[in-house]
Amino acid sequence: MRKPYPSDITREQFEQIRYYLESAKKITRPRQYDLYDIFCASLYVVREGCRWRSLPHDFPKWQNCYKHYAAWKQKDEDGKSILDKVLADLVLTERIIKGRSSSTSLGIADAKSVKNVFCAEQKGYDAGKKYQESKST
Repeated sequence: MRKPYPSDITREQFEQIRYYLESAKKITRPRQYDLYDIFCASLYVVREGCRWRSLPHDFPKWQNCYKHYAAWKQKDEDGKSILDKVLADLVLTERIIKGRSSSTSLGIADAKSVKNVFCAEQKGYDAGKKYQESKST
């Protein structure tokens, strides 16, 4: 039994998404590690921003965790990966449990990003100096 980390999900949450994770690979032999621990290791790397080789020793081997993560992040014909589906499902169920709407009700756009959209082709930014390219037409 390993110690819990802040990035871990509960076993109940994991049971909701187990099907997605198991469908990524065909099982040809019994699993050596618990899939829950492998998924929590993936969440740990994503949340902490560390290297795979820097995983704490109470997780499974980093090579095994990375192999599963690589399979889960492969995009399907719709352009969505298993991780996208799993995380969206977890967020949706969390919103419903908290009594919130299943869809977001507010979006924020950065004003500078919006203003820059129309002139992005003509202007550039390089090494702290602004320059404007001349268009030859």
